[in-house]
Amino acid sequence: MAGHATKQIDAKTLWGGKMSPFSTSYGKLMMWFFLVSDALTFGGLLIAYGFTRHSTPEAWPIGEETFNSLPFLGHGYPLIYVALMTFILIVSSVTMVLGVEAGHRMDKKGVVKWMIATIIGGFFFLGSQAWEWSHFIHGSEFGKIELSDGSQAIVKGHFGEIKNFEIVSVQEGSHHEIGEKIVAGEHGMSQADLMHEYQHAAAAGHIYNNMITLHDGSVAKISKESNDHMELIIKSNGSQYKVGDRIEDNVKAAEVYEQVINSGEANRVIYGANLEQNEYGPQQYGQFFFFITGFHGFHVFSGVIINIIICIGVMMGIYHKRGHYEMVEKTGLYWHFVDLVWVFVFTFFYLI
Repeated sequence: MAGHATKQIDAKTLWGGKMSPFSTSYGKLMMWFFLVSDALTFGGLLIAYGFTRHSTPEAWPIGEETFNSLPFLGHGYPLIYVALMTFILIVSSVTMVLGVEAGHRMDKKGVVKWMIATIIGGFFFLGSQAWEWSHFIHGSEFGKIELSDGSQAIVKGHFGEIKNFEIVSVQEGSHHEIGEKIVAGEHGMSQADLMHEYQHAAAAGHIYNNMITLHDGSVAKISKESNDHMELIIKSNGSQYKVGDRIEDNVKAAEVYEQVINSGEANRVIYGANLEQNEYGPQQYGQFFFFITGFHGFHVFSGVIINIIICIGVMMGIYHKRGHYEMVEKTGLYWHFVDLVWVFVFTFFYLI
């Protein structure tokens, strides 16, 4: 078998400043510099997240409790959709590798094919993250409640469907009439609209003794099915309940929950999360979640746009005329970095 001869280059030529000692182009070297600096940024954010988590006295959210929904299928699927997002992103990294390999063989059609597959994977991930953000912001059907002893608890169970709101009193200018029943499917109202009205009133303290004050000032009697399979999980300490305690008895849990909902007191129920309040746990959790996953999402979006631009260049034959597809390889380095960072974000936010 014939051996491969290795070309020896003297030290003066290697380190004389006119060429890279590692035979790496200037563009690839600058990409590596950028990726190292970006890795330090993400590293700092995740370290700050870890420090905040372990210095917060309140119970930190558990991934499988917070992210347990699938589009169109509802709750009860812990981390399934997040796992699917992660799998698709990793597969897109594989298709990027295949695109770079096709470029080494000067296979223009192969580069285009695999880059398009990578772009599709990126768009799927971005769409999934947008759905996840929306679900995280709007929260669960039950919300987080403040019990009479000052403790706070998240609620698990099956939320009974709202049947209707029956108007018992109206204010001047209201478009409702006494005796009217607001039912899903009529007057342009959907079940989601009834639910939104119910949650808004509960958070504002506008539900008392099973009567709800609607946004136009009308008062209505609530008719809904009973909540079932109820469980309360304590997330912050009170005089009676402590972090980690559970009210697992369905009857008692439902009774405690209904007492809070019908108390007529504002801010005892929190739905969803924003930068100021958080159904799932401490306020800092939501802030870190939005910033870190949003920062990563911006990187994915940037990577998709760059991939589209480079793919158009490949289709136009720009890189084939140059005799190499190094630009595709540099884009691949960025895309692999985005995938690798998500593995750490996924681990910190969803698994630990």
